[in-house]
Amino acid sequence: MAKETQNTKTYSSRGLELSERIVSINRVSKVVKGGKRFRFSVLVVVGDGVSQVGLGMGKAKEISVAMKKGIEHAKKNMIDLKKTGHTLPHPIIGKFGAAKVLMRPAAPGTGVLAGSSVRPIMELGGIKDVIAKVTGRTSNPINIAYATMDAVKRLRTPEEIYRLRGKERKEA
Repeated sequence: MAKETQNTKTYSSRGLELSERIVSINRVSKVVKGGKRFRFSVLVVVGDGVSQVGLGMGKAKEISVAMKKGIEHAKKNMIDLKKTGHTLPHPIIGKFGAAKVLMRPAAPGTGVLAGSSVRPIMELGGIKDVIAKVTGRTSNPINIAYATMDAVKRLRTPEEIYRLRGKERKEA
Protein backbone atom coordinates (compact mmCIF):
# COMPACT_ATOMS: atom_id res chain seq x y z
CA MET A 1 0.00 0.00 0.00
CA ALA A 2 3.04 2.27 -0.16
CA LYS A 3 2.56 5.26 -2.46
CA GLU A 4 5.04 7.79 -3.77
CA THR A 5 4.55 11.39 -4.66
CA GLN A 6 6.79 14.05 -6.14
CA ASN A 7 5.22 16.92 -4.19
CA THR A 8 7.76 19.34 -2.80
CA LYS A 9 6.83 22.20 -0.50
CA THR A 10 9.13 24.97 0.69
CA TYR A 11 9.02 26.71 4.07
CA SER A 12 11.39 28.55 6.37
CA SER A 13 12.72 27.17 9.65
CA ARG A 14 15.64 28.41 11.78
CA GLY A 15 16.63 30.76 8.98
CA LEU A 16 16.83 27.93 6.44
CA GLU A 17 14.66 27.57 3.34
CA LEU A 18 13.58 23.95 3.72
CA SER A 19 11.86 21.73 1.19
CA GLU A 20 10.00 18.57 2.08
CA ARG A 21 9.18 15.52 0.03
CA ILE A 22 7.03 12.52 0.91
CA VAL A 23 8.80 9.19 0.37
CA SER A 24 5.98 6.84 1.31
CA ILE A 25 2.47 6.78 2.72
CA ASN A 26 1.36 3.56 4.34
CA ARG A 27 -2.05 2.67 5.76
CA VAL A 28 -1.71 0.51 8.86
CA SER A 29 -4.51 -1.13 10.81
CA LYS A 30 -5.06 -2.43 14.30
CA VAL A 31 -7.70 -5.07 14.93
CA VAL A 32 -9.81 -4.28 18.00
CA LYS A 33 -13.00 -5.68 19.46
CA GLY A 34 -15.32 -3.57 17.29
CA GLY A 35 -13.40 -3.99 14.01
CA LYS A 36 -10.30 -2.34 12.56
CA ARG A 37 -8.70 1.00 13.41
CA PHE A 38 -6.89 2.58 10.49
CA ARG A 39 -3.98 4.98 10.74
CA PHE A 40 -1.46 6.38 8.29
CA SER A 41 2.31 6.38 8.57
CA VAL A 42 4.18 8.91 6.43
CA LEU A 43 7.92 8.99 5.73
CA VAL A 44 9.14 12.54 4.95
CA VAL A 45 12.50 13.93 3.83
CA VAL A 46 13.34 17.56 4.64
CA GLY A 47 16.34 19.44 3.24
CA ASP A 48 17.67 22.83 2.24
CA GLY A 49 19.03 21.70 -1.15
CA VAL A 50 22.58 22.65 -0.17
CA SER A 51 23.92 20.40 2.60
CA GLN A 52 21.31 19.84 5.32
CA VAL A 53 18.94 16.84 5.15
CA GLY A 54 16.65 15.10 7.64
CA LEU A 55 14.36 12.07 7.67
CA GLY A 56 11.23 11.73 9.79
CA MET A 57 8.26 9.45 10.29
CA GLY A 58 4.83 10.46 11.49
CA LYS A 59 1.78 8.38 12.30
CA ALA A 60 -1.78 9.62 12.82
CA LYS A 61 -5.42 9.00 11.90
CA GLU A 62 -5.23 11.54 9.07
CA ILE A 63 -2.52 11.93 6.43
CA SER A 64 -2.10 15.68 6.94
CA VAL A 65 -1.49 15.29 10.68
CA ALA A 66 0.94 12.43 10.04
CA MET A 67 2.81 14.62 7.53
CA LYS A 68 3.15 17.44 10.06
CA LYS A 69 4.50 15.02 12.66
CA GLY A 70 6.95 13.57 10.13
CA ILE A 71 8.19 17.03 9.13
CA GLU A 72 8.75 18.02 12.77
CA HIS A 73 10.62 14.75 13.40
CA ALA A 74 12.75 15.29 10.28
CA LYS A 75 13.63 18.86 11.29
CA LYS A 76 14.84 17.62 14.69
CA ASN A 77 17.02 14.95 13.04
CA MET A 78 18.74 17.04 10.38
CA ILE A 79 22.36 16.22 9.58
CA ASP A 80 25.06 17.83 7.47
CA LEU A 81 25.64 15.94 4.21
CA LYS A 82 29.35 16.04 3.38
CA LYS A 83 30.21 16.34 -0.28
CA THR A 84 33.02 17.10 -2.70
CA GLY A 85 31.76 19.46 -5.37
CA HIS A 86 28.35 18.13 -6.35
CA THR A 87 29.01 14.48 -5.50
CA LEU A 88 30.02 12.22 -2.63
CA PRO A 89 33.62 12.23 -1.37
CA HIS A 90 33.97 8.41 -1.54
CA PRO A 91 31.96 5.20 -2.14
CA ILE A 92 30.04 3.95 0.88
CA ILE A 93 27.56 1.25 1.90
CA GLY A 94 24.76 2.11 4.33
CA LYS A 95 22.99 -0.59 6.33
CA PHE A 96 19.75 -0.67 8.29
CA GLY A 97 17.98 -3.92 9.08
CA ALA A 98 18.01 -6.07 5.94
CA ALA A 99 18.51 -3.03 3.68
CA LYS A 100 21.88 -2.17 2.15
CA VAL A 101 22.47 0.82 -0.08
CA LEU A 102 25.65 1.22 -2.14
CA MET A 103 26.41 4.83 -3.12
CA ARG A 104 29.27 5.90 -5.38
CA PRO A 105 30.51 9.29 -6.57
CA ALA A 106 29.74 10.13 -10.18
CA ALA A 107 31.22 12.38 -12.85
CA PRO A 108 29.71 15.86 -13.30
CA GLY A 109 26.56 15.74 -15.43
CA THR A 110 25.63 12.17 -14.47
CA GLY A 111 22.67 13.18 -12.32
CA VAL A 112 21.08 11.26 -9.48
CA LEU A 113 20.87 7.62 -10.56
CA ALA A 114 19.08 6.24 -7.53
CA GLY A 115 15.95 4.43 -6.45
CA SER A 116 12.77 5.94 -5.14
CA SER A 117 13.78 6.15 -1.46
CA VAL A 118 17.37 7.28 -2.04
CA ARG A 119 16.62 9.99 -4.64
CA PRO A 120 14.81 12.52 -2.40
CA ILE A 121 17.53 12.31 0.26
CA MET A 122 20.24 13.00 -2.31
CA GLU A 123 18.36 15.78 -4.11
CA LEU A 124 17.27 17.63 -0.96
CA GLY A 125 20.79 17.20 0.47
CA GLY A 126 22.34 19.01 -2.50
CA ILE A 127 23.95 16.02 -4.22
CA LYS A 128 23.65 16.42 -8.00
CA ASP A 129 25.79 13.49 -9.25
CA VAL A 130 25.62 10.07 -7.59
CA ILE A 131 25.07 6.42 -8.46
CA ALA A 132 23.14 4.39 -5.88
CA LYS A 133 22.02 0.78 -5.82
CA VAL A 134 19.90 -1.05 -3.24
CA THR A 135 21.71 -4.35 -2.65
CA GLY A 136 19.99 -5.64 0.48
CA ARG A 137 17.25 -8.20 0.94
CA THR A 138 14.39 -5.76 1.30
CA SER A 139 12.32 -3.44 -0.83
CA ASN A 140 10.87 -1.69 2.22
CA PRO A 141 11.17 2.07 1.47
CA ILE A 142 11.49 2.93 5.17
CA ASN A 143 14.49 0.67 5.75
CA ILE A 144 16.10 1.83 2.50
CA ALA A 145 15.73 5.48 3.53
CA TYR A 146 17.25 4.81 6.96
CA ALA A 147 20.13 2.84 5.33
CA THR A 148 20.78 5.85 3.09
CA MET A 149 20.86 8.15 6.12
CA ASP A 150 23.29 5.74 7.82
CA ALA A 151 25.64 6.04 4.84
CA VAL A 152 25.30 9.83 4.75
CA LYS A 153 26.18 10.08 8.46
CA ARG A 154 29.38 8.08 7.93
CA LEU A 155 30.70 10.13 4.98
CA ARG A 156 34.05 11.88 5.54
CA THR A 157 35.70 14.60 3.48
CA PRO A 158 39.40 14.31 2.56
CA GLU A 159 40.20 17.19 4.93
CA GLU A 160 38.59 15.33 7.85
CA ILE A 161 40.56 12.17 7.09
CA TYR A 162 43.86 14.09 6.95
CA ARG A 163 43.02 15.81 10.24
CA LEU A 164 42.09 12.51 11.94
CA ARG A 165 45.38 10.94 10.81
CA GLY A 166 47.39 13.97 11.90
CA LYS A 167 48.79 14.63 8.44
CA GLU A 168 48.89 17.68 6.22
CA ARG A 169 47.49 17.73 2.72
CA LYS A 170 50.10 18.20 0.01
CA GLU A 171 49.24 20.64 -2.75
CA ALA A 172 49.79 19.16 -6.21
